[in-house]
Amino acid sequence: MKSPLLSLPGAVPAEGVDEGVAAHYGDLFREQRALADGTGFVDLSHRGVIAVTGADRLSWLHLLLTQHVAELPTGEATEALILSANGHIEHALYLVDDGTTVWAHVEPGTQEALLAYLESMKFFYRVETADRTDDIAVVHLPAGSIAPVPEGVVVRETAYGRDLFLPRADLESYAEQAGPAAGLLAYEALRVEHHRPRLGFETDHRTIPHELGWIGTAVHLQKGCYRGQETVARVQNLGKPPRRLVFLHLDGSEVHLPPAGAQIRLADDGPDGRKIGFITTSARHHELGPVALALIKRNIPTDARLMADTTAAAQEIVVEP
Repeated sequence: MKSPLLSLPGAVPAEGVDEGVAAHYGDLFREQRALADGTGFVDLSHRGVIAVTGADRLSWLHLLLTQHVAELPTGEATEALILSANGHIEHALYLVDDGTTVWAHVEPGTQEALLAYLESMKFFYRVETADRTDDIAVVHLPAGSIAPVPEGVVVRETAYGRDLFLPRADLESYAEQAGPAAGLLAYEALRVEHHRPRLGFETDHRTIPHELGWIGTAVHLQKGCYRGQETVARVQNLGKPPRRLVFLHLDGSEVHLPPAGAQIRLADDGPDGRKIGFITTSARHHELGPVALALIKRNIPTDARLMADTTAAAQEIVVEP
């Protein structure tokens, strides 16, 4: 779905999964600084939006999600995962309940598969699910923003800012009063800075929550049964995940950033050394310079010198070894 905000001056379209919104509006670092200062907004209208209504919505979702939502207070934001039977991450949901409806935004293009799974699990529960992507657009206001929120708009407020579930028909008019606009590259650079994983970026087909630090924020360890819980409990109580998320400071003298998927090796092993991980997201940060998130083998020493393709990298711990 192509955002009307791509018609704003300087807008350069994003590519890949983020196609449909702007990557930037002509000045990546200015846009980052604006968000860091609590001004502007980010167009996330390409993200999927799911709504769950009905008297049993919270108790029903509680059975399916990794998060404790049975008694989720009205207006309180949370995030949750849906796992496979083997404990691998399939979906990530960013939730808020407005008193009558649970609203969730999800990765672009994942809403159909998520909705199909939810529909298959309804049974006799008093719930209704709907894909609201066509009529509801997600807009992000950074932490500290004093931009107005239109009356009646559902807000999901977190430490990183506010996500607005805005009527898609109001997107252009809202942009006029909430500006300046910042693109996805600025938003992603700050996400990397804050070590926040993203489904489809920091995850692959075998990722489990422990590897990304999603225990606690998206996975509640004291709730009842859900699909994949056995793997979560086993790793939590008896072992360690095979990989761990790290934050990388990259050599700033390199012209090009190592892309997602770039292989990571120990610097001491040389260019023919064994692969120990891969870049998941790389970005140029307005203060930190070139940075990245990566998944590496858990037992790699925390002080090991790394190479991402041909770029030297120093790691910062996100998930403890």
